[in-house]
Amino acid sequence: MAGSGIRAARVYLRVSTDEQDLTRQESIVAGARAAGFYVAAVYREKASGARPDRPELLRMVDDLQPGEVVIAEKIDRISRLPLPEAELLVAAIRGRGARLAAPGIVDLSELAGCSIAYVKRVTAIHRAMSGTVSSASAKTEC
Repeated sequence: MAGSGIRAARVYLRVSTDEQDLTRQESIVAGARAAGFYVAAVYREKASGARPDRPELLRMVDDLQPGEVVIAEKIDRISRLPLPEAELLVAAIRGRGARLAAPGIVDLSELAGCSIAYVKRVTAIHRAMSGTVSSASAKTEC
């Protein structure tokens, strides 16, 4: 789809427990469509973000096509893995020719080649965000 002019996205929604629901995150799908994305698939998961073996996450990575964008509500919806494992996940997404984005925040795939300290700083900013930190503060050059 990369050369067709269609912007395709795969949306990943995750909560940590069976008792939680995905309702709050469902607006990401409509937001992606409103932003002009064709939503190729929505992956819904109830599992800890600290687990690297989440079936829907792994299926999403396998399904990715070059030029697609993975969209999640927040960075921690994709991963709460230790930094080295999170970097492997981002590398797997990039390896499929896709990008990773959290709406209004940052395209994580653009952090490739940045120092570990910078990536940790940006990650800390995003984890601390509760609607009070502007997205501009996270877009400084590495």
